[in-house]
Amino acid sequence: MRPAHLLLAVLVAAVWGVNFTVVEVGLGHFPPLLFSALRFLAAAVPAVLLVGRPKVAWKWIVAVGLVLGVAKFGLLFVGMSAGMPAGLSSLVLQIQAVFTALIACAVLGERPTRPRALGMAVALGGVALAAVDEGTAGPLGAFALVVAAAACWGLSNVLTRRASPPDPLNFMVWVSTVPVLPLLGLSLLTEGPSRDLAALRALDWQGAGVVLYVAWVTTVFGFGAWGWLLRRHPASTVAPFSLLVPVFGMSSAALFLGEPVSPLRWCAAALLVGGVALTSLAPARARAADGAAETGAGDPVGVVGDTVRPAEAAGR
Repeated sequence: MRPAHLLLAVLVAAVWGVNFTVVEVGLGHFPPLLFSALRFLAAAVPAVLLVGRPKVAWKWIVAVGLVLGVAKFGLLFVGMSAGMPAGLSSLVLQIQAVFTALIACAVLGERPTRPRALGMAVALGGVALAAVDEGTAGPLGAFALVVAAAACWGLSNVLTRRASPPDPLNFMVWVSTVPVLPLLGLSLLTEGPSRDLAALRALDWQGAGVVLYVAWVTTVFGFGAWGWLLRRHPASTVAPFSLLVPVFGMSSAALFLGEPVSPLRWCAAALLVGGVALTSLAPARARAADGAAETGAGDPVGVVGDTVRPAEAAGR
């Protein structure tokens, strides 16, 4: 990989890691479900005019939009709003790699190899250690919401794998159109129109900048650059850079938000990142040759910041 490409991969990981700190700031301006709806609205409305028509069936766009956009991001933003720290969220969310492997085993017939099974066990140990640490410092309910968000992310990864979008940026932009109305509806029902209206009336430059960052920098630039790298380098070369996301997430939260990082949390981070590396980069064993040819079940899965992508896709 050329030095410029290497720097771009690190930059994308940094953008995705810092995103958790930006989300924490945004939750001070907006109710969580409204904030999530605004993120997708800002990402989708201009971009759909630039990426062309969808290149996969609408059933996949709607399915991924609901599971990833509504369920995953709704749970994540609500969990962070309920007290889950930004840095810890960036770390715990990576357990999605384990959920992806488990769901792929059940749905696609991928049987984990011994290294992948070991990676899942190590990553789960890291999450358990993080839960112990959070139990002494914050609400476990918020922690559970972020774990549930990771499970939804895992399901959306498998759906994305089945969709096999030829242009992942096009796919992500169209997926972003799906959650807007459901999230707005849920916000009106649970957060209330008066609270939503008050947040919109109080919109300032910081609030607008936060929405633009999570929409355009994280989503459009991040996934576009990641897809560009994956079109030029093997997935096994690019994917490991995503393991830097929780490093940047925890560091930026400590630097800008003053979040403490206890020794126990560093141990949890080491276990979780190491386990995710084994889970994500070790190839799965297909149930049968025909199944592997039909579903791509034998391909390794690479972690990419806001999602895990099929190895032959170009990113998200």
